Amino acid sequence: MNGLLTFELPPELEASGPPEERGLRRDGVRLMVARAGRIEHRSFTDLASVLDPGDVLVVNTSATLPAALDASTPTGAPAVVHLSTRLPAGLWVLELRHPGPSATSPWPDAPAGMVLRLPGGGLAELLVPAGGWSAAPDEGVRLWVAAVDLPAPLLVYLARWGRPIRYGYVTHDRPISAYQTVFADEPGSAEMPSAARPFSAELVTRLVTRGVSFAPFVLHTGVSSLEAHEPPSSEWYRVENETASRINAARSAGHRVVAVGTTAVRALETVVDERGRVHPGAGWTDVVVTADRGVRAVDGLITGWHEPEASHLAMLEAVAGRPVLEASYQAALEEGYLWHEFGDSHLILP
Repeated sequence: MNGLLTFELPPELEASGPPEERGLRRDGVRLMVARAGRIEHRSFTDLASVLDPGDVLVVNTSATLPAALDASTPTGAPAVVHLSTRLPAGLWVLELRHPGPSATSPWPDAPAGMVLRLPGGGLAELLVPAGGWSAAPDEGVRLWVAAVDLPAPLLVYLARWGRPIRYGYVTHDRPISAYQTVFADEPGSAEMPSAARPFSAELVTRLVTRGVSFAPFVLHTGVSSLEAHEPPSSEWYRVENETASRINAARSAGHRVVAVGTTAVRALETVVDERGRVHPGAGWTDVVVTADRGVRAVDGLITGWHEPEASHLAMLEAVAGRPVLEASYQAALEEGYLWHEFGDSHLILP
């Protein structure tokens, strides 16, 4: 994707663990509030004073699965499987990775038909490359459609054998509770919808008291695999009628609709019409939001800090505009904001 923001991310700005381990509350991370010509450095606890009565926050209620599983190949070589997206008929999109001393790495040269042994008697057979994810011949395959046979119901099995997906910048495994947001109530995401992680129950109460309302939806995220900067694959979503009505009423009354996370933008842009009205809907979305495409459903966005040239930056540019995006990232680097799911936050407002 040409034209994406490029910059050097110093390793010391990669959050290696939850803010609670740095002596902060969930809502104690830093918050940059960015508008055209104006940047403010605040705390996430200030969110209730930044938003106005009548504004709507659109929040993903998908809960994170402990979707990483140890595995072994037919030759006995160790492997790690990341369950990404659940498909019908016992099929999954999954990623096969090499274990390592501190983190996993891609396994691009696995053959179709390989059967992986999973803990507790589970099996996974690699069938075909997942649609849209077959790389160039010399780069191999990253995501597979696989037949997965588990000896117990999914949630029971993963609670026993799974762990959260973790990349190299996070120092060690944490419990699944570290990867859940305060809104999580429907398990299904391979990785945490992390923009909502800084919300606490106390902050939600302050926001509601201020007159800010919440509009829930579900989008189950797949793996992000930060080594690759591909656009997101298809993901399952659901936007209920009550959520669509609340968003439309707020827009009609002149209030702002602020998406909490890129998942919220993707889901709403899937069900918005050309007039900017949001409709209820459910199914699979392959919408990729870019600056050229633009956005119709949201006025602002709460998000984390994304890697150089990550495809999510195209969505941020669609919401913020290129000048605000460039100014935000320059300021974040200069001021030492922390990146990734346990890092600091970015609020883009019109």
